[in-house]
Amino acid sequence: MLRRLLSISLLCLLPVSPLLQADGFARLAELGERGFLIGAEARLLDSREVLGAIEPQRQLSPASVTKAYLAAAALDHWGPQHRFTTRLVSDAELDAHGVLHGDLVLDGGGDPALSTEDLWRLTQRLHQRGVRSVDGQLVVSQWRFGPVECITTDRCQAHSRVANAYSALLSSAGVNHGSWCVTVAPGPAAGEPARVTSCDSQAEIVGIDNRVVTRPDDSGTRLNAERILDNDGDVMVVSGQISLNAPPREIYRASSDPALQTARTLLAMLGQAGIEVREGATTSIAEPPASSRRLAEVEGLPLQELLLRTMNHSNNFMADLLALNLVDTPRADLRLGGQAIEHFVGGIPDHGPLTLRSGSGLTPENRTSAQGVNTLLESMFHRPALFPSFVASFQSPGNGVMRFMRRGSTTFQHHVMLKTGTLNQPVAVRSLGGYFRTRSGRWGVVSVMVNGTSSTPWLNWAQVLDPLAEDLERMINEN
Repeated sequence: MLRRLLSISLLCLLPVSPLLQADGFARLAELGERGFLIGAEARLLDSREVLGAIEPQRQLSPASVTKAYLAAAALDHWGPQHRFTTRLVSDAELDAHGVLHGDLVLDGGGDPALSTEDLWRLTQRLHQRGVRSVDGQLVVSQWRFGPVECITTDRCQAHSRVANAYSALLSSAGVNHGSWCVTVAPGPAAGEPARVTSCDSQAEIVGIDNRVVTRPDDSGTRLNAERILDNDGDVMVVSGQISLNAPPREIYRASSDPALQTARTLLAMLGQAGIEVREGATTSIAEPPASSRRLAEVEGLPLQELLLRTMNHSNNFMADLLALNLVDTPRADLRLGGQAIEHFVGGIPDHGPLTLRSGSGLTPENRTSAQGVNTLLESMFHRPALFPSFVASFQSPGNGVMRFMRRGSTTFQHHVMLKTGTLNQPVAVRSLGGYFRTRSGRWGVVSVMVNGTSSTPWLNWAQVLDPLAEDLERMINEN
């Protein structure tokens, strides 16, 4: 009995490895029993005490938690108030009658949030400059990057047809996140076709195949839409029904060519402003001539606002455009954007291995560890000039834009700020990383990655967030 007591006493004196602290994630660890690969770590920032860990150095797919790396690298590179600029330029002469004798060029500045509102402001400023007609073409230049090679199945398939907006292709001259928008409104009477028009122009800038029928009041609205590419260009095929008393609905679908989408949209706006472009619109990968003069320009949103939108809505188009902008040389691709982020992370001590093939996380080859994500989060916490903008881009579950986040107790919902990541192919991925505050006000970081395999069952967010909420609530209450 004495020997047994001595043995137990000696064991109690040995340091506990973080790899053995899975009891901190007692509920989350149950997913491992079903065959899922888990990497998790939660630790306090003041003492660096590890409150729980499950294989924290395991390299796994982070999915859209990749965007936290992108946000940190972008803030480090530009600072929170940086704005991207889009310009209208020309090397042609403008005569006394308002005729521009040559081409008008939109110099795509890589603004991830360039919108039709921005294009309209450019149009108005061009009109204020005195331009009334263009005796040439409207040329949309995507010389910085674009068209960018697709390296994910979703984006490659989206060139010919797509039923979503998140697979948008990439260009430094893309508008509205690279997606067409159409508005569906009831027709004049039940049984009549609905009214389907472009959101951004009175003129038809994208083909519309309207198969929507107007139904009597309160019949319900059910709409389906797919953007296809045919010999005449992009066509929005919209089907279903809309109630006679229903409000208009907007539908977004990725375009086959973001720069051409910008060209057609801007051309229509110029026409509405009374500026004739005699030879139509085209796109180019050539840089505008060095002799070009600026005729109009518009500045985009500050970077801190871009990151809020990128992170909250997990916008793949915006994230990948920001990563491409990090590359110093023109004609960047997604791999170079990922390498630019890797270079930034290489300056963070003790991060460990990192592999990024994109800034969005849409690429399933991205790899990092829970410990690595927490190291990134800790490094940003200690940068007071950047941390407010960085942490503001995360979401508390109780205020989550995505409904699946609104789970767990009040403590979990309002003491935690997270970025989540989701992939379903080739395997299921549910990941998250972010900050928490304990009951006593201490800051902590938490990262969890759950990756499926070819033999694991389907994984939904409830299966990850519900047990995590219990584990993390206990850590918050006990510290």
